[in-house]
Amino acid sequence: MANTLSPIPGTTPVQGLHHVTVMASDPQRNIDFYTQTLGQRLVKVTVNFDDPGTYHFYYGDLTGQPGTIMTHFPWPGAKRGTRGNGEVVATAYSAPRTSETYWKARLAGQGVAFREGVRFGEQVLTFEDPDGTWVELVFEDSPSVQPWPASPVPAEYALRGFHSVTAWVRETAPVRDLLVGQLGFREGGSEPDTEGTRTRFRGSGEGVGLFVDVVERPGQPRGHFGAGSIHHVALRTRDDTEQEAYLAGLSAAGYRPTPVQDRQYFHSIYFREPNGVLFEIATDAPGFPDDEPVEELGRHLKLPTWYEPQRAAIEAHLPKIINREYGVTIGTRDLQAGDGAAQAAPAVQGVQVYAAGRPLKEARVAMVLLHGRGGSAPDMLALADELNLSAFAYLAPQAEGNSWYPRSFLAPAQQNQPHLDRALATVDAVLNELEAQGISAQQVVLGGFSQGACLALEYASRTGRRLGGVVAFSGALITLNQTGNLPDTPVFMGVAPDDAHIPLARFEESAAQLRARGAQVDARVYPGLGHSINQDELDAARRIMQRVAGQL
Repeated sequence: MANTLSPIPGTTPVQGLHHVTVMASDPQRNIDFYTQTLGQRLVKVTVNFDDPGTYHFYYGDLTGQPGTIMTHFPWPGAKRGTRGNGEVVATAYSAPRTSETYWKARLAGQGVAFREGVRFGEQVLTFEDPDGTWVELVFEDSPSVQPWPASPVPAEYALRGFHSVTAWVRETAPVRDLLVGQLGFREGGSEPDTEGTRTRFRGSGEGVGLFVDVVERPGQPRGHFGAGSIHHVALRTRDDTEQEAYLAGLSAAGYRPTPVQDRQYFHSIYFREPNGVLFEIATDAPGFPDDEPVEELGRHLKLPTWYEPQRAAIEAHLPKIINREYGVTIGTRDLQAGDGAAQAAPAVQGVQVYAAGRPLKEARVAMVLLHGRGGSAPDMLALADELNLSAFAYLAPQAEGNSWYPRSFLAPAQQNQPHLDRALATVDAVLNELEAQGISAQQVVLGGFSQGACLALEYASRTGRRLGGVVAFSGALITLNQTGNLPDTPVFMGVAPDDAHIPLARFEESAAQLRARGAQVDARVYPGLGHSINQDELDAARRIMQRVAGQL
């Protein structure tokens, strides 16, 4: 019997899988593999809501029921990712037990190499899609889904939605605490795996997409995100009210979920478990037929209302694709050789610059992150994972000696001025290099923590450049004698009232001066925060970045 009570009050146990989201490269190749090789329907063509210059494809059964939906962001020319701990590495479809011979012949006939195995007593085929993502077929007494009449795969052999996903982790216990302890999954046993020990967890539903498998691989390296990488796995919840209860419960348990995101066809919250695996909880409603008839699904480019005024510009940027079901062409741009090729982080003389997220040539928005005294650039790049915005590029320069200037920002000016001048010049050099790569200052959000936050605010205050936005975690202006205008520049500032490094009076005076000079300042004081970054601050940073993307 399925569970009837969830550990989180106001919820029932999670039913199972909702969808899986993957990064791809060539958009037409992606469409052809999932529709023409695997026989899935392209049920929706829309855009990445954080990066509207990139498609978002949804594949599934006739209507794209939860538990059947594979989604892809295709970034042309993107560098391949590397599988590793802290991510989902494979998605398994359920296939009729009697279809094994058919699928072996079909895959072999299309030049798709596969390997065979047995998992928890069921036959499994494992193979790669064109970007190297592991796709699996589990042959079982399959549940029923809504068949796609135009599928090239005969109905008796057609895939029946998801069976499971597989995550690689350093240790299983934290995933068990989340899935069983918070979301109401049941543990279903363990068995040896070629990579370690595989443990299975079962959602409370019946039918498709019930299982999350976790393979424990202690001491193994983490994955590196790129084409072929699974960005996240979404779990099902029934409605908005239950999702709000999960949001409250997961927040109380320390998982730091995002606010609810409107994804047009469902509503979502995102969070990571301690190994780094990114989960989403998505509502079943309103579903993909909400804005077009079932018989028209996948025929048109569908945009959310807030992007409709930019439709012409978006369509001009999107590559041409053909939906084979209808023979219709969407998008207008012809891809050229080298489009989207990954580029290294900008080189700034004397300063190492680290990069994460989307390669520069593929990004429309970049965030430059400045570390605090004693910190490091890689520390700041960890915020890229916290923000859950993979469509952006993230850059972090490293200060010599882990400090941008030696004294407190309140020290006499002559003690810091030569160091401060060099630090400001470093930020300027990074932005110059970004402009050389085609990313203007208005596409950049400049952020920092502690000393880095002070430097970010000071650069915005002194420069004549119009930045996309500024985010200052525990920071304030270094000088208060600047007079230039900051017309409508969004600025977020957060601090604790008793922060030992940032006096509250200076924080408030900085916010007031920036407002007087035209900036749109959101300054928040968080009792009990200490000298750290909380979830509300991350949410505010995410909103600024999404705002910048939406204005391009």
